[in-house]
Amino acid sequence: MLSELTISNFAIIDALSLTFAPGFNVLTGETGAGKSIIIDAVSLLLGGRSDASMVRAGADVAQLEGLFTLDGELRAAVDPILEREELQADDDGGALALAREVRREGRNVCRVNGRTVSLAILKEIGQQLVDIHGQSEHLSLLRVREHLNLLDRYAGLETQRAELAAVARELNAVRRELAELVRSEKDAARRIDLLNFQINEITAAKLKPGEDKTLLEERTRLANAEKLASLAEEAIRAAEGAEGEGQPSATDLLGQTVRALNSLAKIDPALATHRDTAQSLAEQLAELARDLQTYHESIEFNPKRLDQVEERLEMIKSLQRKYGGTIEAVTAFGQQAQADLNNVTHAGERIEALRKQEQTMLRQIGKLGAALSKARRSAGERLAHSIETELKDLRMDGAQFAVDVQWEEADDGAFAEGNGKRVAFDSTGIDRIEFLIAPNPGEGLKPMVKIASGGETARLMLALKGVLARADRTPTLIFDEIDQGIGGRVGAVVGRKLWGLSGNHQVLCITHLPQLAGYGDAHFKVAKRISGDRTTTDVRPLDAEKRVDEITQMLGTEGQAARQSAEELLQMVAAEKGGKAARAR
Repeated sequence: MLSELTISNFAIIDALSLTFAPGFNVLTGETGAGKSIIIDAVSLLLGGRSDASMVRAGADVAQLEGLFTLDGELRAAVDPILEREELQADDDGGALALAREVRREGRNVCRVNGRTVSLAILKEIGQQLVDIHGQSEHLSLLRVREHLNLLDRYAGLETQRAELAAVARELNAVRRELAELVRSEKDAARRIDLLNFQINEITAAKLKPGEDKTLLEERTRLANAEKLASLAEEAIRAAEGAEGEGQPSATDLLGQTVRALNSLAKIDPALATHRDTAQSLAEQLAELARDLQTYHESIEFNPKRLDQVEERLEMIKSLQRKYGGTIEAVTAFGQQAQADLNNVTHAGERIEALRKQEQTMLRQIGKLGAALSKARRSAGERLAHSIETELKDLRMDGAQFAVDVQWEEADDGAFAEGNGKRVAFDSTGIDRIEFLIAPNPGEGLKPMVKIASGGETARLMLALKGVLARADRTPTLIFDEIDQGIGGRVGAVVGRKLWGLSGNHQVLCITHLPQLAGYGDAHFKVAKRISGDRTTTDVRPLDAEKRVDEITQMLGTEGQAARQSAEELLQMVAAEKGGKAARAR
């Protein structure tokens, strides 16, 4: 609901801050005091059209701010938009802040939770928050796409609709896969040749994990065989010596050390550890020499093998360039290619299976859609009867209301039960729903979007809102001009119905009728004040005493009798409200 509204430098409003109550709020005041300007400000705040003339004379910018309290259902509607646009408040506490600036040079600035947004985003969010009668762009009942949703919520058809939507989503997935397979089938021959080539090339290579690393090491050894042999021989000579050299080897010298330490340890046992260390080193050196000899004998001078390794490495690199940077990636590519080949090879079978599945689902949607349509037509009749009863209460005896349910033929549509035709469908079903109205006898039913504006339209909206109160999720309803052309008796009926709406909505209403104003839970007086050569609008909440004064003035008479009539009117309304509240408990 709209909790707070702040207006500055807008039309004849200098600075104004209002806090609205959750229930039925009425705004009263003399003609020209600026009541409708407040509604214009709310409309602008919600994304309505702006004009530089709206900026108060002498100011450069008009500023509007609104704080809205979000409940569970409203949050479910607004949060996806906020998340999509990254407009969530850090700690909103269930509140949403909208702001708009209109500059004299024509520039507009829109904000949501303090962040600048486009006018389209502000309007998208605003449509979820408030219905303003008299501003069709903010009136959800004049948006045809909302009629089906309202009817389904009124009739409690959400479960049936969700069942159909689930089948429709599954059908869309089937159709996407089918379309992709049909497109692929046109290039099937070329695709099969390519896949076969790729699979054969990878399979013939018989790749092994880590093979490229092993081959690189082997290539290095083969390419450096002569140098490796020379270095190995040098190491062996150093360790064991060579015949005829006449120089002692490392083995000889280490043997001399072992013998000397052995003699020393016999005299001084403290050197036994050093003797053992020398003995161990001598054994390790002998083992090293044997290993070097074995390595030397394994060195292969094989140019042919080197060529084979080079060719194998080049083939692996070629595959990696084509299919992936590693042997594992190449292998995975081959496996996927085989899976793709299987799909392409059996595409015809899959296409046939999907087409049968599509036909089954189209018949299922047709069956579910027809059942849903039947329920909607029945609910539409009940809705029409209820609304016409409401209109009769509002002194519109001859007015008619109807719910128009249409099917559209489509070559690829669902199979409608009963008539053999194929009809268009979406996730909501096969119906195209629109509310029709004939405000006066003999006019004929017309779409609601074409009905005239003014008090008559307001009463039509009130009747619709009254019947659809539980189905309509727009939290705040604003009515302007609703008392136009009606008298006090009907004004009391209108007031009673508006107050009844406040059980499910926050309601704001501008009125000149005391019988209507008496039903308000909160009463604001709008007054025009002149100071010097400037005119300003002032709005003040009325306490019980001031409210009696205002109702008295609205009755158009003076004196104690008029005041007593105002008191009696308020007492009567309070008693009626109390009685209904007690019965509700």
